[in-house]
Amino acid sequence: MSINVSVVIPLYNEDESLRELDQWIKKVMTENQFTYEVIYVNDGSNDKSWQVIEALSEENNAAKGICFSRNYGKSAALFAGFEMAEGDVVITMDADLQDSPEEIPELHSMIVNDRYDLISGWKKKRYDPISKTLPSKLFNGVASWLSGIKLHDFNCGLKAYRKEVVKSIEVYGEMHRYIPILAKEAGFVNIGEKVVRHQARKYGVTKFGLNRFINGFLDLLSIHFMTKFGKKPMHFFGALGSLMFFVGVLSALWVGGVKLWYVFQGVQAERVTESPYFYLSLVSMVLGTQLFLTGFIGELVSRSSSERNVYKISKVIKHR
Repeated sequence: MSINVSVVIPLYNEDESLRELDQWIKKVMTENQFTYEVIYVNDGSNDKSWQVIEALSEENNAAKGICFSRNYGKSAALFAGFEMAEGDVVITMDADLQDSPEEIPELHSMIVNDRYDLISGWKKKRYDPISKTLPSKLFNGVASWLSGIKLHDFNCGLKAYRKEVVKSIEVYGEMHRYIPILAKEAGFVNIGEKVVRHQARKYGVTKFGLNRFINGFLDLLSIHFMTKFGKKPMHFFGALGSLMFFVGVLSALWVGGVKLWYVFQGVQAERVTESPYFYLSLVSMVLGTQLFLTGFIGELVSRSSSERNVYKISKVIKHR
C-alpha cells in the first residue's frame, strides 16, 4: 500500500513533547484518511527521547525511528529522514510542538492538487524574542535577494515536499536553512509559501544559539557561490583576478608615465618607489595573479571530479 504522507521529525532532547506530538499527528492523519509514516530522527539526544520513540513504534506501526550515536546537526538528521521516507508527500516539522500538525492537510493539498514542488511555512506571527526574530528577518531578506526565491522564512521547520525533491537533493553541513535554494538548483522551481501557525514552546528549552547567525551567513555565501560557480570556478576567480591585474598594470603605467613626464620636463620628481601608488599597483598585480591561479587550479580540480558530468535528468525519450 502506498504511503500518502511521510512526516520527518529531527529532534534533540525533546522527550517531553514526543508522545503528545505523535498523538496529534495520528489524530490529523486519521481524520483526513491519510496513509502515513512518522520518522523520528534522534540526533544524539542525551535524555530519554530514544526510549520514547521505541515505545511509540511499538504502539503505532506508523512510527519509525533513526538514532544517531552522537549529535550531527539538523541537516544530517533531515538527510537520514529523507533517505528513509517513502511517502508521496514529505512533511518536515520540529518536535517541540511549536509547529502544528493541523497544517499538514493543506500542505499536502498544495503539493498534490496545486502541483507545487516545495511549500515553505511562514511563521508570520512568532512567539520568539526579538534577539531571534530580527536577525532572522535580515537573513531571510539576504537569502531571498541572492537566490531570487521570494520567501519570508527560509528556516521554518514546517515544509512540504514532493517525494522527488527530497530524493534529488543532498542536505549537508548546516544547509537545512537553505533547502529551497538546493531544490531550485536541482531544477524544482515551483516553490510556494504558506502562512502557518507558530505556537509558544511548551516543554524544554530552545536549542537556538548566537553562533547560528555566523554559520547561517557563511552557509549562504557558500551555497550561493557553489550554485553559480561550482562547476566553473574560473569564471569567478579568473575574471576577478584579471580585473585586479589589469588595474594594477594601469596604475603602474600611470606612476611610470608621471615620472617620465617630470624627467622630460627637467623637473625634480620623487622616486617611483617613494610613491604609495606604486605599491598599491604592485599589490593589485600580485593579488590578481593569485586569484587567476586559484581559478585555474579550481578548474583543474573540477575537471578531475568524478561528478563533472553528472546531471539530474528528469525524462528521456529514446527510439530504436
